[in-house]
Amino acid sequence: MAVSLEEDVRVNSEKAVESLKPWAFSWRFNTPLDLIELGQAGDNSSRARVGIWTIVNIVSTVAIIFTNKSIFVNESFGNCQIAFASYHFFITGLTLWMASRPWCGVFTAKRVPVHQTLHLAVLMCLQVILQNFSLAYSSVIFHQLVRLLLTPLTALLNYLLYRATIARASILPLIVLCSGVGTISYYDALPKSDGKVTASSKGAVFAFTGVVASALYTAFVGRYHRKFEISSVQLLLNQAPMSAAILLCVVPFAETLPATAVLSTSLYVSILASGILACLVNLSQFIIIDAVGPVSSTVIGHLKTCIIVGLGWALSDRPISRGSLVGIVMALTGMTLYV
Repeated sequence: MAVSLEEDVRVNSEKAVESLKPWAFSWRFNTPLDLIELGQAGDNSSRARVGIWTIVNIVSTVAIIFTNKSIFVNESFGNCQIAFASYHFFITGLTLWMASRPWCGVFTAKRVPVHQTLHLAVLMCLQVILQNFSLAYSSVIFHQLVRLLLTPLTALLNYLLYRATIARASILPLIVLCSGVGTISYYDALPKSDGKVTASSKGAVFAFTGVVASALYTAFVGRYHRKFEISSVQLLLNQAPMSAAILLCVVPFAETLPATAVLSTSLYVSILASGILACLVNLSQFIIIDAVGPVSSTVIGHLKTCIIVGLGWALSDRPISRGSLVGIVMALTGMTLYV
């Protein structure tokens, strides 16, 4: 019997790790620190808390994109995406480890044998690194809009791997979305009046391969939830330290870290801010998913996409072509119709 995309793709996508993009987990609302105490449904204070965490999530998600972009355009740190990904995995693992401690009590850790999750950790490393390279070699707008292809590609993989079907009403929005991304990809690859391109060939390759890796991860992670009867937060706690260790072993052979003497104070601040923002993105996303559900959180995710694209446009030092603008509108329209 075929499984609908509503049940198998969208829910699994909410439970899987994106982009760098934020992760959905199951939380327990009985922490002694009352970090995520939401109260009874309909209570004004609980709605206020959810509203505050929603604002935190939106601001931190948007901020981390532009913070990371500012780090990657720095010549002294532009080729350290692997080390940077390891740093983020370490921060994520540390955050989840503290959340699982008895004195915090947000969730209970559950161990999974390393040999059964090693390949998943490698795939997780790959998709995060490719996203970092995409952000380093292309514009924020191009990077963010290509990430929208994660939904249709995940749907395709779920059909190929698990024979999961897609509702007919979802086909047209996905076609519009893909057409929009294709349009902006074409026009961003054309030289501008100053001879430069918004999206380099390297940036395009990294962006599209990053989406493929993310879709594979998304498709596989749902299977692991069912196989081990484990939540996303428990699975990520097993993966994050492993991923950080894997990348640390790769760094000496693949990258040359800049001398600390050439790093400016502002760059150190940006790197520290990126780690803090990553923690806020994770924490707030966890709370939102359990407070409002995966469908409503998807709408919040689309709002963040619109804000990032809008700010990327406003902060761009080069005018956006009419063709690129048409592509942006098509992609965002397809995304909105798909909700």
